[in-house]
Amino acid sequence: MGFFKSLFGGASESPEDKKKEEESKNFDVLKYDGVRALNQGQAAYAVRCFQHALELRDDLETRDYLSLAYVRMGDLLPAYEQLQKLAEAQPDNQQILLRMAEVAYMMEDYGALSSACEKALLIDGENPMVHYLYARGCAGQGDDVNAIAMLTKALTLKDDYAEAYLMRGETLLRMGDVAGADDDVKWLVEHLAENEDVLLLKARVEEAKGNRDEAVLIYNKVIELNPFNVAAFRGRGAVKLALGDKQGAEEDMRMVLELNPHEADGVNGQYTAEGTEDIAQKVQEAYRNNNPFGLG
Repeated sequence: MGFFKSLFGGASESPEDKKKEEESKNFDVLKYDGVRALNQGQAAYAVRCFQHALELRDDLETRDYLSLAYVRMGDLLPAYEQLQKLAEAQPDNQQILLRMAEVAYMMEDYGALSSACEKALLIDGENPMVHYLYARGCAGQGDDVNAIAMLTKALTLKDDYAEAYLMRGETLLRMGDVAGADDDVKWLVEHLAENEDVLLLKARVEEAKGNRDEAVLIYNKVIELNPFNVAAFRGRGAVKLALGDKQGAEEDMRMVLELNPHEADGVNGQYTAEGTEDIAQKVQEAYRNNNPFGLG
């Protein structure tokens, strides 16, 4: 355009126009450098790019990218704040509210999670994911009854919602409804027989039903699938101790401590897997005092 203005004697571009054009170019460079960095796993650099871009122009898409970059870095509160700004700009966008709910869940801010879900339900009450996320908020606040209600509603809307079956089964078992949990486990095993979380829940249900030998076999299968599954060793150790297999329980406790050394604090504040303490005594103390394997 400047060439034609010069050729035909038009007015030259004003300093203000030049500044706006330069800012627009810089914004585009910063935004797309940030997107490229985010795609390459360079979240910290992406955050800096997006922040500088937003200083030049308030752009909703850039704020969305910035929230993702913050999540990748584990900076959840700034990510949530960016999503809040997006929700203020687009109050009828349910996907933003769902993102807010997910970030709130990661922050363990169950009040914020529930608030986001309540707003999302007003937009579309037939979205099963909203009910599922709301159930997470209820469970996080100790409201298992409403969590079950939300999960049941989610399953009414989407009858193959595996995550909802799993959470409902876990919640029912926690509430002592073994039969209800068993029903959900049956569906899960039929559709996701090799899933570790499904098998862990089934093992716990079998233990609650008194089928301890069966529970051990299921824990064995989980460990075959994933030799680093701490929950499987912890659960199997509990069942072995209940069966009178103290040596087996000690071996599983050793694996728990080896895979997750922080759990040593639950056995003894000064105990380490390499220590010389009598692990048999410590295992019994742990079960008796702290119940780390979740025995009822």
